[in-house]
Amino acid sequence: MSREVRVFDDPASLAAAVASDFLAVVASPPAGPVHEIALTGGTIAVTVHEAIASSAADADVDWSRVQFWFGDERFVEATSPDRNANQAREAMLDSLPGAIVHEIPSIDDVETVQEAADAYAATVRSEGTGGFTVAMFGLGPDGHVASLFPGHDSLHVTDAITVAELDSPKPPPERVSLTFEALNRQTGQQWFLVSGEEKAEAVARALADEGSVDETPARGLTCENQTWYLDSAAASKLS
Repeated sequence: MSREVRVFDDPASLAAAVASDFLAVVASPPAGPVHEIALTGGTIAVTVHEAIASSAADADVDWSRVQFWFGDERFVEATSPDRNANQAREAMLDSLPGAIVHEIPSIDDVETVQEAADAYAATVRSEGTGGFTVAMFGLGPDGHVASLFPGHDSLHVTDAITVAELDSPKPPPERVSLTFEALNRQTGQQWFLVSGEEKAEAVARALADEGSVDETPARGLTCENQTWYLDSAAASKLS
Protein backbone atom coordinates (compact mmCIF):
# COMPACT_ATOMS: atom_id res chain seq x y z
CA MET A 1 0.00 0.00 0.00
CA SER A 2 1.19 3.50 -0.88
CA ARG A 3 0.26 5.76 2.03
CA GLU A 4 1.07 9.46 2.28
CA VAL A 5 0.54 11.40 5.49
CA ARG A 6 0.36 15.17 5.08
CA VAL A 7 0.18 17.44 8.11
CA PHE A 8 -1.10 21.02 8.00
CA ASP A 9 -1.08 23.82 10.55
CA ASP A 10 -4.84 24.17 10.76
CA PRO A 11 -8.16 23.05 9.22
CA ALA A 12 -8.17 25.89 6.71
CA SER A 13 -4.82 24.98 5.19
CA LEU A 14 -5.83 21.31 5.18
CA ALA A 15 -9.03 22.17 3.31
CA ALA A 16 -7.17 24.33 0.79
CA ALA A 17 -4.79 21.46 -0.01
CA VAL A 18 -7.62 18.96 -0.45
CA ALA A 19 -9.50 21.39 -2.68
CA SER A 20 -6.46 21.93 -4.90
CA ASP A 21 -5.79 18.20 -5.20
CA PHE A 22 -9.46 17.40 -5.83
CA LEU A 23 -9.86 19.96 -8.60
CA ALA A 24 -6.71 18.66 -10.28
CA VAL A 25 -8.13 15.13 -10.24
CA VAL A 26 -11.55 15.99 -11.67
CA ALA A 27 -10.02 18.29 -14.31
CA SER A 28 -8.13 15.30 -15.72
CA PRO A 29 -9.80 12.91 -18.17
CA PRO A 30 -11.69 10.15 -16.32
CA ALA A 31 -10.69 6.55 -16.88
CA GLY A 32 -14.31 5.76 -17.75
CA PRO A 33 -17.29 7.89 -18.76
CA VAL A 34 -17.22 9.91 -15.53
CA HIS A 35 -15.21 10.52 -12.39
CA GLU A 36 -16.88 8.74 -9.47
CA ILE A 37 -16.47 10.57 -6.14
CA ALA A 38 -17.57 9.31 -2.74
CA LEU A 39 -18.12 12.12 -0.24
CA THR A 40 -17.98 12.10 3.54
CA GLY A 41 -19.71 14.23 6.15
CA GLY A 42 -18.57 16.10 9.24
CA THR A 43 -17.23 19.52 10.13
CA ILE A 44 -13.95 19.22 8.24
CA ALA A 45 -15.81 17.92 5.20
CA VAL A 46 -17.95 21.06 5.13
CA THR A 47 -14.79 23.17 5.32
CA VAL A 48 -13.27 21.17 2.45
CA HIS A 49 -16.44 21.43 0.36
CA GLU A 50 -16.54 25.20 0.85
CA ALA A 51 -12.90 25.44 -0.24
CA ILE A 52 -13.66 23.44 -3.38
CA ALA A 53 -16.68 25.59 -4.18
CA SER A 54 -14.71 28.81 -3.77
CA SER A 55 -12.12 27.67 -6.32
CA ALA A 56 -14.34 25.71 -8.71
CA ALA A 57 -15.20 28.62 -10.98
CA ASP A 58 -11.53 29.05 -11.89
CA ALA A 59 -10.98 25.34 -12.55
CA ASP A 60 -11.34 23.82 -16.00
CA VAL A 61 -13.74 21.04 -14.99
CA ASP A 62 -16.59 19.54 -16.95
CA TRP A 63 -18.87 18.86 -13.98
CA SER A 64 -21.26 16.83 -16.11
CA ARG A 65 -18.50 14.18 -16.11
CA VAL A 66 -18.30 14.07 -12.31
CA GLN A 67 -20.67 11.82 -10.39
CA PHE A 68 -21.02 12.18 -6.62
CA TRP A 69 -22.03 9.53 -4.10
CA PHE A 70 -22.14 9.43 -0.31
CA GLY A 71 -20.22 6.94 1.80
CA ASP A 72 -22.97 6.99 4.39
CA GLU A 73 -26.10 8.85 5.38
CA ARG A 74 -28.35 9.37 8.37
CA PHE A 75 -31.84 7.92 7.89
CA VAL A 76 -33.80 11.06 8.71
CA GLU A 77 -36.17 13.48 6.97
CA ALA A 78 -35.09 14.69 3.52
CA THR A 79 -34.84 18.28 4.74
CA SER A 80 -32.89 17.50 7.91
CA PRO A 81 -29.67 19.47 8.38
CA ASP A 82 -28.18 16.23 9.74
CA ARG A 83 -28.10 14.72 6.27
CA ASN A 84 -24.65 14.65 4.69
CA ALA A 85 -26.30 15.34 1.34
CA ASN A 86 -27.85 18.60 2.52
CA GLN A 87 -24.58 19.78 4.05
CA ALA A 88 -22.69 18.94 0.86
CA ARG A 89 -25.28 20.57 -1.39
CA GLU A 90 -25.22 23.80 0.58
CA ALA A 91 -21.45 23.96 0.86
CA MET A 92 -20.50 22.77 -2.63
CA LEU A 93 -22.67 20.62 -4.85
CA ASP A 94 -25.35 23.17 -5.74
CA SER A 95 -22.64 25.46 -7.12
CA LEU A 96 -21.20 22.86 -9.52
CA PRO A 97 -23.11 23.14 -12.81
CA GLY A 98 -24.15 19.81 -14.27
CA ALA A 99 -22.71 17.65 -11.50
CA ILE A 100 -24.51 14.32 -11.03
CA VAL A 101 -25.50 13.69 -7.41
CA HIS A 102 -26.88 10.43 -6.04
CA GLU A 103 -28.46 10.76 -2.61
CA ILE A 104 -29.29 7.94 -0.22
CA PRO A 105 -33.07 7.71 0.30
CA SER A 106 -34.57 9.43 3.34
CA ILE A 107 -37.50 8.46 5.55
CA ASP A 108 -39.64 10.55 3.19
CA ASP A 109 -38.74 8.20 0.35
CA VAL A 110 -38.95 4.73 1.94
CA GLU A 111 -40.35 3.26 5.13
CA THR A 112 -37.31 1.50 6.61
CA VAL A 113 -33.56 1.96 6.74
CA GLN A 114 -33.13 -1.47 5.14
CA GLU A 115 -35.24 -0.34 2.18
CA ALA A 116 -33.03 2.74 1.92
CA ALA A 117 -29.90 0.58 1.91
CA ASP A 118 -31.34 -1.75 -0.72
CA ALA A 119 -32.44 1.13 -2.95
CA TYR A 120 -29.04 2.82 -2.74
CA ALA A 121 -27.27 -0.43 -3.59
CA ALA A 122 -29.50 -0.80 -6.63
CA THR A 123 -28.60 2.73 -7.75
CA VAL A 124 -24.89 2.04 -7.33
CA ARG A 125 -25.28 -1.06 -9.48
CA SER A 126 -27.31 0.64 -12.20
CA GLU A 127 -25.67 4.08 -12.33
CA GLY A 128 -22.14 3.50 -11.06
CA THR A 129 -19.10 2.37 -12.98
CA GLY A 130 -17.87 -0.18 -10.44
CA GLY A 131 -15.43 1.92 -8.45
CA PHE A 132 -14.43 5.40 -7.29
CA THR A 133 -11.82 7.78 -8.63
CA VAL A 134 -11.59 9.23 -5.12
CA ALA A 135 -13.34 8.13 -1.93
CA MET A 136 -13.16 10.63 0.93
CA PHE A 137 -13.52 9.76 4.61
CA GLY A 138 -13.68 11.43 7.95
CA LEU A 139 -12.58 9.61 11.08
CA GLY A 140 -14.46 9.38 14.35
CA PRO A 141 -12.71 9.56 17.74
CA ASP A 142 -13.58 5.86 18.05
CA GLY A 143 -11.92 5.09 14.71
CA HIS A 144 -15.12 4.67 12.70
CA VAL A 145 -15.38 5.58 9.04
CA ALA A 146 -18.58 6.12 7.06
CA SER A 147 -21.14 4.45 9.39
CA LEU A 148 -18.97 1.40 10.08
CA PHE A 149 -18.52 1.36 13.84
CA PRO A 150 -16.17 -0.57 16.17
CA GLY A 151 -17.44 -4.01 17.09
CA HIS A 152 -20.45 -3.93 14.76
CA ASP A 153 -21.34 -6.78 12.41
CA SER A 154 -21.26 -4.37 9.46
CA LEU A 155 -17.46 -4.46 9.57
CA HIS A 156 -17.50 -8.03 8.29
CA VAL A 157 -20.23 -7.86 5.65
CA THR A 158 -19.13 -9.27 2.30
CA ASP A 159 -20.82 -9.58 -1.07
CA ALA A 160 -22.90 -6.45 -0.43
CA ILE A 161 -22.68 -2.82 -1.47
CA THR A 162 -24.54 -1.33 1.48
CA VAL A 163 -25.50 -2.08 5.06
CA ALA A 164 -28.36 -0.76 7.18
CA GLU A 165 -27.09 0.37 10.58
CA LEU A 166 -29.83 0.13 13.22
CA ASP A 167 -27.91 1.11 16.33
CA SER A 168 -25.33 3.77 15.69
CA PRO A 169 -23.48 4.80 18.87
CA LYS A 170 -23.92 8.36 17.66
CA PRO A 171 -27.43 9.73 17.06
CA PRO A 172 -29.43 9.31 14.96
CA PRO A 173 -29.31 5.53 15.40
CA GLU A 174 -30.40 4.49 11.89
CA ARG A 175 -28.01 5.00 8.99
CA VAL A 176 -27.03 3.59 5.61
CA SER A 177 -23.39 2.93 4.82
CA LEU A 178 -21.38 1.59 1.94
CA THR A 179 -19.46 -1.53 2.94
CA PHE A 180 -15.71 -1.98 2.98
CA GLU A 181 -16.10 -4.16 -0.08
CA ALA A 182 -17.79 -1.35 -2.01
CA LEU A 183 -15.38 1.32 -0.75
CA ASN A 184 -12.26 -0.68 -1.57
CA ARG A 185 -13.30 -2.20 -4.90
CA GLN A 186 -11.57 -0.55 -7.86
CA THR A 187 -11.06 2.67 -5.89
CA GLY A 188 -8.24 4.77 -7.27
CA GLN A 189 -7.54 6.87 -4.19
CA GLN A 190 -8.79 7.02 -0.62
CA TRP A 191 -8.45 10.36 1.15
CA PHE A 192 -8.83 10.76 4.91
CA LEU A 193 -9.73 14.25 6.11
CA VAL A 194 -9.11 14.52 9.85
CA SER A 195 -9.00 17.56 12.11
CA GLY A 196 -8.90 18.03 15.87
CA GLU A 197 -7.04 16.70 18.89
CA GLU A 198 -9.98 14.46 19.84
CA LYS A 199 -9.18 12.41 16.70
CA ALA A 200 -5.44 12.05 17.43
CA GLU A 201 -5.63 8.70 19.24
CA ALA A 202 -7.78 7.19 16.48
CA VAL A 203 -5.37 8.48 13.82
CA ALA A 204 -2.45 6.86 15.63
CA ARG A 205 -4.29 3.52 15.88
CA ALA A 206 -5.36 3.64 12.24
CA LEU A 207 -1.81 4.25 11.05
CA ALA A 208 -0.07 1.86 13.44
CA ASP A 209 1.78 -1.13 12.05
CA GLU A 210 -0.57 -3.48 13.87
CA GLY A 211 -4.17 -3.32 15.03
CA SER A 212 -7.65 -4.67 14.40
CA VAL A 213 -10.53 -3.52 12.23
CA ASP A 214 -12.92 -4.31 15.08
CA GLU A 215 -11.17 -1.78 17.29
CA THR A 216 -10.37 0.77 14.57
CA PRO A 217 -12.61 0.39 11.50
CA ALA A 218 -10.50 2.79 9.43
CA ARG A 219 -8.00 -0.06 9.10
CA GLY A 220 -10.54 -1.84 6.89
CA LEU A 221 -9.95 0.62 4.06
CA THR A 222 -7.22 -0.96 1.97
CA CYS A 223 -6.92 0.94 -1.30
CA GLU A 224 -3.40 0.86 -2.71
CA ASN A 225 -3.25 4.67 -2.76
CA GLN A 226 -4.15 6.46 0.47
CA THR A 227 -3.56 10.05 1.51
CA TRP A 228 -4.14 11.26 5.05
CA TYR A 229 -4.78 15.00 5.30
CA LEU A 230 -4.31 15.88 8.97
CA ASP A 231 -4.12 19.12 10.87
CA SER A 232 -1.39 19.35 13.51
CA ALA A 233 -3.83 18.54 16.31
CA ALA A 234 -5.03 15.33 14.68
CA ALA A 235 -1.43 14.31 14.00
CA SER A 236 -0.21 15.07 17.52
CA LYS A 237 0.05 11.43 18.66
CA LEU A 238 1.91 10.10 15.64
CA SER A 239 5.46 9.04 16.36
